[in-house]
Amino acid sequence: MSDAWNHLNQIAGLGPRPIGSPANQSAADYIRDTLLACGLEVEEQPYACTAWEHQSTLLERDGQRLDAAANCFSLPCDVTAPILPIGSLAELETAPAKGKILLLYGDLVRAPLSPKSWFLKDERADRFITLLEQLQPAAVLAPPTATDYFGMLTEDWELDIAAATIPKPVALHLFREPETPVHLYIQARRYPATARNIVARTSGQQERRVVVCAHFDTKINTPGAADNAAGLACLLALADSLKDHSLPFGLEFVAFNGEEYLPMGDTEYLRRAEGYFKDIALAINLDGVGMALGTTSITMLSAPEELEAKVKQVAAGFPRVVWVDPWYESNHSSFAMRGIPAAALTSVGERGIAHFPHDTVEGVSSERLEEVVKLVHAIIKNME
Repeated sequence: MSDAWNHLNQIAGLGPRPIGSPANQSAADYIRDTLLACGLEVEEQPYACTAWEHQSTLLERDGQRLDAAANCFSLPCDVTAPILPIGSLAELETAPAKGKILLLYGDLVRAPLSPKSWFLKDERADRFITLLEQLQPAAVLAPPTATDYFGMLTEDWELDIAAATIPKPVALHLFREPETPVHLYIQARRYPATARNIVARTSGQQERRVVVCAHFDTKINTPGAADNAAGLACLLALADSLKDHSLPFGLEFVAFNGEEYLPMGDTEYLRRAEGYFKDIALAINLDGVGMALGTTSITMLSAPEELEAKVKQVAAGFPRVVWVDPWYESNHSSFAMRGIPAAALTSVGERGIAHFPHDTVEGVSSERLEEVVKLVHAIIKNME
């Protein structure tokens, strides 16, 4: 088996790695030690964060236990109250919600609610958050959001509401008999923690550099094999395979932390990289690569035509790799939105994996990982 496959098993074997958790810290240690073993200069970039620990969730009605999972960063609660179904923002604005358990559905769960501190939060999300805080419901229940990945409606350490995600059949059951009280018990806590990016560089760093990046944190409910132990595994394999190559530019390998909830790791990296950020010739992000039933894809953002043509030419030598339209939902956006050319690799054609408990190593292909490593290696060599 390849080095990438071995790294994948080590990282995914840690289980869920949400920001600040013990498993997240163990992953950071593993990445640091692996990059040090490659002979690279390693910098740890710590920053303060909020971590969340969950013990148990219980949802029941008339003595019948119903499936429910506490949302990440939910407040603890022990409440018994009737259900109030709400399906639109206009309906929420006049809802007699205080002391009741809101069952949100329809337009309100079309996508996860932006965190309060998210700088791209739109007016609708801002109004949604304000109403939830003003109405003071006893708790919030909602089915998974209407996205290709498993989405909890709320995942925000600044939102002081108890919230849980329920399967659609449970939501229908509650929707049809809202007057019957339900009991929701969530045993959980938020606590201050420290998260770390791990950044490694080739020695004798030239001003011009190429960055390879991947995030290593996960949602709370998944071992995150494809999202994103696979991307990180490819990064570590590339660091080893490129360590002895003489290149006319420096290499930087960035293991980002915190991508799944708020891009705090990106913020910390950008703060520290201010002095050399403009010298980055290309950033290559690996997120969601290696899915066994997916096809490896690549795209570019903020790239000059000549560079994009060069990368396309390299990618054309890999017949199982497809070129796709630009997408923005990962760490490469931190580079592209600031004018740095960025390439993003992922898997297409496979759904229902990201953020689910079944995102395990069985869904990842060693051959696909090798394909990604060889492709990125070829792109970097072609930058000479």
